[in-house]
Amino acid sequence: MEQNVNQTQPKQKKWKHYLPMMILAVVGLIGGFLYYYFVGCASGACPITSNPYISTLYGGVIGVLLGYIVTPGKKKEEQGK
Repeated sequence: MEQNVNQTQPKQKKWKHYLPMMILAVVGLIGGFLYYYFVGCASGACPITSNPYISTLYGGVIGVLLGYIVTPGKKKEEQGK
């Protein structure tokens, strides 16, 4: 019975492991849209900032990449198991 409890704990921890990446992805999405809204490109010649969807997606990708850098790695003890 104790083995079942121990098996469910790593799944719960795995979710929390990616929390900084998810938060920064949302912040990046919002930032990308705000960049389009306030800075944007009125002429349409700018491939990223002229379209709100592309600008928002680009901000989200940057947020995920930054979140990947910030997300803590596994300890050596956990890697061996």
